[in-house]
Amino acid sequence: MTPSIHRRYFQKTLLASGMLAGFQTSHTASAARPTGRYRVGIIGATGKGDYGHAVDVPFTKLSNVQVVAVADADPKGLEQAVQRIKPQKSYSNYHEMLAKESLDLVAICPRWIDQHFDMLMAAADAKCHVYMEKPFCQSMLQCDQISKEFKTRNLKLAIAHTGQYSPVLDTALKLVQDGAIGQVLELRGRGKEDQRGGAEDLWVLGSHIFGLMRSFALADARSCTAQVLHQGQAIRREHVVEGNEGLGPLAGDSVDAHYAFDRGVVGYFSSRKAMAANPSRFALQVFGSKGVLEIQSGYLAPAQILQDGSWSPGRSGKRWEPISSAGIGKPESIKTATYEDGHLAAIKDLMSAIQENRSPKCSLDDAVSITEMILGVFESQRLGQTVRLPCSTREHPLSKLG
Repeated sequence: MTPSIHRRYFQKTLLASGMLAGFQTSHTASAARPTGRYRVGIIGATGKGDYGHAVDVPFTKLSNVQVVAVADADPKGLEQAVQRIKPQKSYSNYHEMLAKESLDLVAICPRWIDQHFDMLMAAADAKCHVYMEKPFCQSMLQCDQISKEFKTRNLKLAIAHTGQYSPVLDTALKLVQDGAIGQVLELRGRGKEDQRGGAEDLWVLGSHIFGLMRSFALADARSCTAQVLHQGQAIRREHVVEGNEGLGPLAGDSVDAHYAFDRGVVGYFSSRKAMAANPSRFALQVFGSKGVLEIQSGYLAPAQILQDGSWSPGRSGKRWEPISSAGIGKPESIKTATYEDGHLAAIKDLMSAIQENRSPKCSLDDAVSITEMILGVFESQRLGQTVRLPCSTREHPLSKLG
């Protein structure tokens, strides 16, 4: 791991836990209300991604938030949102909302990502911090422009990978750092592999896995080597379609990707259409020299550990043990673990990040790096070789497929 990534990771960890609450960067502090209260605007898109995984409602549960307005172009959807979150005002156009209301923070709720770029640019122009649904954006060109606009204004962005805010993840990371599974060797993850299996799974579920990979690797992926197939054949231009949920260009019902991280750690992600299992294989497994740790995606999602360097309980006689936020084999003391709890943890962390002028736990840079891992798969397949990350090609690789 490079020193800069090492410092960034531990600064984020310590700041988020309050251990370095006084830390400030050299930039001017972000503009938050002196009282610590936030004027919030909600952007939804009924029928085009809706309100994601109920990203809007958690804001109504926070005492330091005033939900000022909601915007949705669909009249019925807007009416339902007004009944649900009871804002002071409603708009059919989010540009009008951003222009007329003095907002501190915007919730970008639609899960369809074809709208994310325009919504993010509008939020940046209005000088608003953002909490948003995942995945992030369609291309690295979009990511680059958003990153520039937000960083120029010192605005904070957090993305709703709620598993990144899980106390179980914090405990699992501490166990790995303390050597519970020895030296980390491999990171293995798969998507849900239902009818979305392959490229769509890579985008929608793979983004969660890549966030977890980066957490355990303590670094960004440095390169990607991938194979993307359509019905057993390498994808070609004629296989490219417009993906569901505004994903943009999409091709492939089978994805196999290899990532290189620092310190010799390697990561693997695979997904094949219609290969789902019950229980699902959707999880990350961390293989170390002394054992294996498995963690599922989600807030307070289950984790378990096999302290067996052979990785083979059938031969060693070792058993998997559950991990809670309290540790190995200890009962879980946290009693609520809903999607909303994850949103609340993320939003509170974002607000603390604004006040302390630090990065949120799952930040703009994290969202960009996760998108690099997704698009690096298509670029590796397009070129037929390993590609370094960040990708030199910032356009969508499938738009250049021969």
